[in-house]
Amino acid sequence: MAQENPLHAVTAAQVMTRDVMTVPCDWPVDRLARFLTDKSISGAPVADSSSKLVGVVTLSDIVRQTGNGLVDLNLREEDFYQSMLDADLSPEDQRAFHESVDQSVLIQDIMTPVVFEVSTDTPLIKVADAMVKGHIHRVFVTEDRKLKGIISALDLLKVITD
Repeated sequence: MAQENPLHAVTAAQVMTRDVMTVPCDWPVDRLARFLTDKSISGAPVADSSSKLVGVVTLSDIVRQTGNGLVDLNLREEDFYQSMLDADLSPEDQRAFHESVDQSVLIQDIMTPVVFEVSTDTPLIKVADAMVKGHIHRVFVTEDRKLKGIISALDLLKVITD
């Protein structure tokens, strides 16, 4: 008899990280760079002035915009985030990274203007399937178009290994 996949019984609400930090679309990219490195996160949802989700922005978006050479941009996408977080940048490299960002560029200029969202009751197997098919690292959990949480690829791995 075939076993049912345990991810069918788990919902997005049970796995999501609830305290999600959003960034406004009108922040300059240098402020975003400081925010992401200070919080040790690789990306954040972007909200407009009415708190509506309008996109997502990541460290790779900043690096693509700056072209500063601190990270190998030829790495495959799934390796990029780890290379950035494992880079162990010295304080001088971090300053150079922040200084290389054009202060006139805003988050809205570099973000991905697509929001991948699921409802709180979405089975985790469907969340995982959407992430694989869409080649995305995170999905936003919403209820009535309001952000309730986020599920990252790491969150899925934690469920699988528990």
